[in-house]
Amino acid sequence: MRTHFLIIGGTRQQRIAAARARGARQPVIGDAATLPFVRPAPALLDAAPRVISIDDVERAFPNTQSGVRLVLTQSTYLVQKWIDTLRAGDRLVVTAERTALDQAAPEAFQARGPWAAFELVDLDRATTILTTGETKDTENEERNDPTRHSEKRSDLPFVSFVVDERPTALVVRAYGSPSTAQRIALCREAVAIGTDDPVAQLALASACREARDVRGARAALDRALAIAPAWEAVHFEDGKFWLDSDDMEQACAAFQRACDLMPSFSASFSNLGATLGELDQPDAALAAFRQALAHDPQGFPILNNIGVVSRELGRLDESEAAFRRVIALAPSFVFGYYNLGHTLFLAGKIAAALAAYEEGQRRDPEKNRRQACRLAVMRFANGDLAGAERDLWAAADAAPTGERADLLLEAYEIAHAAVAQNPRLDADRRFVGRIGEAIAHDGESHR
Repeated sequence: MRTHFLIIGGTRQQRIAAARARGARQPVIGDAATLPFVRPAPALLDAAPRVISIDDVERAFPNTQSGVRLVLTQSTYLVQKWIDTLRAGDRLVVTAERTALDQAAPEAFQARGPWAAFELVDLDRATTILTTGETKDTENEERNDPTRHSEKRSDLPFVSFVVDERPTALVVRAYGSPSTAQRIALCREAVAIGTDDPVAQLALASACREARDVRGARAALDRALAIAPAWEAVHFEDGKFWLDSDDMEQACAAFQRACDLMPSFSASFSNLGATLGELDQPDAALAAFRQALAHDPQGFPILNNIGVVSRELGRLDESEAAFRRVIALAPSFVFGYYNLGHTLFLAGKIAAALAAYEEGQRRDPEKNRRQACRLAVMRFANGDLAGAERDLWAAADAAPTGERADLLLEAYEIAHAAVAQNPRLDADRRFVGRIGEAIAHDGESHR
């Protein structure tokens, strides 16, 4: 059920007026850029129902880091945290500048995670856009006359946050800066002021990871864990640290703890599933991915992982269904087509597999060589020997030596599997033989 509103379009003042028309009073805080780095005051849990207003919400999701991103600045975490704090009948009404929000949190427009609970009100179109893609008319009076529904606001209290301005202001500046060095310096200053502030410690840890300062990141994380052992964000960042260190057991334990502490945060379960997969626990990985999907039904990367793990477990029908959902949700995600093609091939649906690979290559701006070789084998499996020869050698001959050998070996194995599925292909075994000869020749020439 969509109970919250995201208002875009128009001018800033028009967006604010539209928010007020939906029952909002003052925003919860003067500058939304502060919101990632404060924690809701206990008063937020008091009287209900309330309408909680956040203006310029895009400022709550700074995206200035390079290669990493602090979980506190990610909208799927922060908005979910806000929603988890609400009581029945409460409502969030947030405004945003369209382009800035798309850059900071494109998932808002994809109805990912907690954003599925929002109706998108586009003042430029004078419609409310539902997450299903449907639209409904809004009343123009709400845009132009913010006093029209003033009676809705009479008993709605102003909700605020507790902010320790000294370290918080420094961290806000740090994550508004494009400079990694300045981010670290400001976070160190914040930590020096607020040594027992877990937010400052976590912000410093992420900045250190950005700068590849492993020791600095580990020290800050350990301090944050000691200060706030029951805060899921610390365990989530801890899991990311161990992933970077290729310690899957530590990463798995950290993500599991994050899941236990905040079971509504989809990304914790996605990362848990990934680590369980690396630990060769596919059934447990699939369960984690399904839990992630429950909190992010539009999450095509989650569905892609479900498709891969289901295929590994031999559940080809489930794998096919997952990949078909992936390409329906994200038509430009080319690996959805490639993965679908591989599943269909294993299921013996050779013609459908070829069509999936062809669509992937058609949409793929990079024309992935490995997938081009797989497409070639699908052409062979469908009896198109000339097309198979053309595509395979065009891709393989363009690859560096080491990659070429790997591509040819995989093509050789898949082609053998295709012959095993369809003995009629045995008449064209010269295609397979030529690949084998090329592998042998390349191996001899590099001894």
